[in-house]
Amino acid sequence: MIATILLSLAGGLGLFLFGMNLMSEGIEKAAGAKLRHILELFTKNKFMGMIVGVIFTGIIQSSSACTVMVVSFVNSGLMDLYQAAGIIFGANIGTTVTSQLVSFNLSKIAPVFVLVGVIVVMFVKNATIKKLADIVLGFGILFMGLAGMSSAMGNMKESSDIVNMLAGLDNPFVAVILGTVVTAIIQSSSVTVSIILLMANQGLLGLDIVLYIVLGCNIGACASAMIASLSGKKDAKRAALIHLLFNIIGTIILFAILQLASDWIIQWIQGFSADNGRFVANAHTLIKVFQVIVLLPFSNLIVRLTYLLVPGEDKKVGYRESYTLKYIGNKVVFNPATAVVDVIKEIQRMAELAGENINRAMNSFVTLDQDTINEVYEVEKNIDFLNHAITGYMVKINQSTLPIEDQKSIGAYFHVVNDIERIGDHAVNVADCAVKRKEEGTEISREAFAELGSMMDMVNDIIRYAIELFAEGKEEHIKDIIALEDAIDDKERELQKAHVDRLTRNECTPEAGMLFSDIISGLERVGDHAVNIAFAIKEGEFDEGDGEKLA
Repeated sequence: MIATILLSLAGGLGLFLFGMNLMSEGIEKAAGAKLRHILELFTKNKFMGMIVGVIFTGIIQSSSACTVMVVSFVNSGLMDLYQAAGIIFGANIGTTVTSQLVSFNLSKIAPVFVLVGVIVVMFVKNATIKKLADIVLGFGILFMGLAGMSSAMGNMKESSDIVNMLAGLDNPFVAVILGTVVTAIIQSSSVTVSIILLMANQGLLGLDIVLYIVLGCNIGACASAMIASLSGKKDAKRAALIHLLFNIIGTIILFAILQLASDWIIQWIQGFSADNGRFVANAHTLIKVFQVIVLLPFSNLIVRLTYLLVPGEDKKVGYRESYTLKYIGNKVVFNPATAVVDVIKEIQRMAELAGENINRAMNSFVTLDQDTINEVYEVEKNIDFLNHAITGYMVKINQSTLPIEDQKSIGAYFHVVNDIERIGDHAVNVADCAVKRKEEGTEISREAFAELGSMMDMVNDIIRYAIELFAEGKEEHIKDIIALEDAIDDKERELQKAHVDRLTRNECTPEAGMLFSDIISGLERVGDHAVNIAFAIKEGEFDEGDGEKLA
């Protein structure tokens, strides 16, 4: 009999876990990018961050997913630890939404959700609608799993061995440890609290011990973020520690309070709880709200404590660092909802490297310094490395559960990486011209150097504006970029004509003229690549009359 009960319980738990995972993934795919933007925009202070954390976690039904995303943001430098603390505190309240839903017991209508979800998934082609159907389907499967677990637990009451074993669980400290271990294994406090809720509803667990198990569940829920942070930077580890410290300190405070006044607290919560299941859900929410109220004023101290527990700073990886990935790869935190953000940061780093190298190459053409020429070639190798590494990473993440909005845009990023690599190639071409000029002793007039300098200034501006528009969304640069593209094209034609005029007046040698012509043609193409980078995502969002059609 016990074996049958355990099999039924395992089956119900499997459905519950699958339903929750399907629902959470569906929400992240359908709205993950928009939710990410909300996290970026509304976390300037800890109070707003806390509210966003509550709403965000309430929507995606997982404090672990929210905290892992925050850890990824901190790892990428998009958010500091003080901003992260507010979101993490709010996430701890938002995660109680699941237990509140479970306590209403919607199992009777769950088959309707499953049927609707399956029909839409099977017969509708639209990707966004299918992801919304995944949410509905996951919701139905979740409650069908709950029905299965509830039925199994009802049968548990007929087993004296199980009843006696659960009745013997009366040590508060052991209850906290049990909740911590089970939740750390399952990696979801929502799941373990839901199981506790069902057991309490069946009378298998006393209400006094339930409170202690819930406290342990809150600590165990930190496991996902702690694991995710292991491969991250020190600040990522500190962000995960904020989550852990919040729950440990909050548990210690409430443990002490419960030791003094558990009977009064139980009676008070029972006063507005219709049954034992509602008691567990309400207790879970109240515990989290109480912890946030008590600890939010001390969030800055908790952040400082993480610096004591994780001392030191990471080795700085600048954009010139050779053969090293800073924001993506196997050594950083991966989260599908923030993966594209990390890719953009790495692409921006590559673009800055290429922009610097074209300037280095132009300097080498003027000075003929061999060390500078050699450095151009060495940096180009690094750009090639980044090209292959970033492209490989994008192929990999495009096969994962990226949000739909990110899946639509990631194709453009492949083109951006290619355009940046082409800018690097033009830097090498300029360095080749420097080598040729040095070997042949070709003289270039001051007038020609001045013309190259004026064109290079425009190219620098368009590269800078393009990177800022692509990486930071600075749309105020759109008109500047379009105007600069036209100006660079005009400049190239103007300088080619001036070059011909000098040749006809014998003021310039054919060898010098060829080098000059090659360089200004290359700079004009660099401007074109910069425009492609700028409008990789924005293409089609401006009027055709605003400039030439993008290549």
